[in-house]
Amino acid sequence: MLSCASSSFASSSSRFSAVASTSSPSSSSSSSIRREHQQNHHRGNHFSPKAKRYSSSARHRRERATPRRISAAASTDGVDLTRSGKKRVVITGIGAVTALGHDVDEFYSRLLDGESAIKPITKFDCANITTTFAGEIRNFDGCDGLVPPRMVKRADPYISFMIAAAKKALIHAGLDMRDGENAEKFNELDKQRCGVVIGSAMGGMHSFQQANYELWTPGRGSKKMNPFCIPFAITNMGGALVAMDLKFMGPNYSIAAACATGNFCMMNAMDHIRNGECDLCLAGASDAAVLSSGIAGFAASKALSTRNDDPEGASRPWDKNRDGFVMGEGCGVLCLESLESALARDAPILAEILGGAATCDAHHMTEPLPNGAGVRLAIGRALKNAGVLAEDVNYINAHATSTPAGDLAELRTITDIFGENSELKINSTKSLIGHLLGAASAVEAVAVIKAIGTGELHPNKNLEDPDEGVRTDLLVGTTKEKLKVKVALSNSFGFGGHNSAVLFAAYDAKADTFCRAASA
Repeated sequence: MLSCASSSFASSSSRFSAVASTSSPSSSSSSSIRREHQQNHHRGNHFSPKAKRYSSSARHRRERATPRRISAAASTDGVDLTRSGKKRVVITGIGAVTALGHDVDEFYSRLLDGESAIKPITKFDCANITTTFAGEIRNFDGCDGLVPPRMVKRADPYISFMIAAAKKALIHAGLDMRDGENAEKFNELDKQRCGVVIGSAMGGMHSFQQANYELWTPGRGSKKMNPFCIPFAITNMGGALVAMDLKFMGPNYSIAAACATGNFCMMNAMDHIRNGECDLCLAGASDAAVLSSGIAGFAASKALSTRNDDPEGASRPWDKNRDGFVMGEGCGVLCLESLESALARDAPILAEILGGAATCDAHHMTEPLPNGAGVRLAIGRALKNAGVLAEDVNYINAHATSTPAGDLAELRTITDIFGENSELKINSTKSLIGHLLGAASAVEAVAVIKAIGTGELHPNKNLEDPDEGVRTDLLVGTTKEKLKVKVALSNSFGFGGHNSAVLFAAYDAKADTFCRAASA
């Protein structure tokens, strides 16, 4: 029985390998997939491995390219390559797939305008669910071929979002894997020193839901199930497919830490670079939970807002009338590099990731510690890890999901630690795009980096009647505000009591920018 099952799965796996590859498959694999295509008709079985992203000549150039080794003699005059004895890690590219657009400039421009992405759900009938709206990505088309059309149809959406955002981050970093003037720079990368740490809190919910539909629908059954339903459902497969596509052979895995997943992935990727295990690492998270089981499941736990008559007004962090979070979906990816690597290839440097920390409330599955002790511990350790003082932080992108208990517990802790900083400003990206679960902190990191680069902070939408004890002088108002960001803090917390805090800053050649902390 076991050997028979193993043989069957091996057969499916060979077809899966052909599907995942961007190269032309062998004739035998093609025949196998064509037979499967003819036999199955549900959503997952419309992918053709014939779709190619690169010409054969481009592939041959990639194979011949000599990997670029980082030279210690790169242009580093006057530049500190380490901070407190650790390699400095910078962000050279960012990519995002969101309900407000899939271009980071468009995304942030619409955030600055206070545009809400929260609308009635169009993907399925919500008549029997208490919440009927979300920050839904509509008509995702693969971002101009970054994800082949057949892959968009076949793969779970969280995977498609991840592949697109990862490639966008690389292109933004001047490492275009397509034919063009930047293709040679991409080909010169030492792929053995390039990693992918992109996580997901929920994984392939669409794939799992579809598999259950096939299994339990009379007249269909297990024979109608997509043979790739398990690979497409597991949380590591998105990052694995990114690595297969890009041929990145460095550290590759997924972290699932509920709604703190993105921050956890960024911290781990940063450590891989600091430890010398890779020069470049794609980091972030992706989730696609806007589907019937996702919305109904969170609605059953009473976590979602039910403001169905006013979707755009539903996500309202710190407002007295908030009644739960709003589901969102999407992906954010950062291209992290050692400073030495970025300088060696004359890369654009958008910001520096200074450090971070993770803790656990060890208290309750869904409720935060009322006294904020776990959050306080995470922030304190993050400041120490980054080598900065609380007064250096003048911008915080808060977790602030629009839940009655969570918003105030976080804000009280923030106020205690940072409240004496007269420049401090706080906002919540979730007020505009909803809560992207594991992807939230990754997309919010993109927003933080854009804030550092533009000197503008997006508004807090729907903050009409602040709750008691909320210091409105610390919050960005209902329109965008200007601020030269010194150090930015991004908080993310998740079910299970997971807490995370990550610090970013504008890049400066000298590492002693925060001299007060260095001498403390």
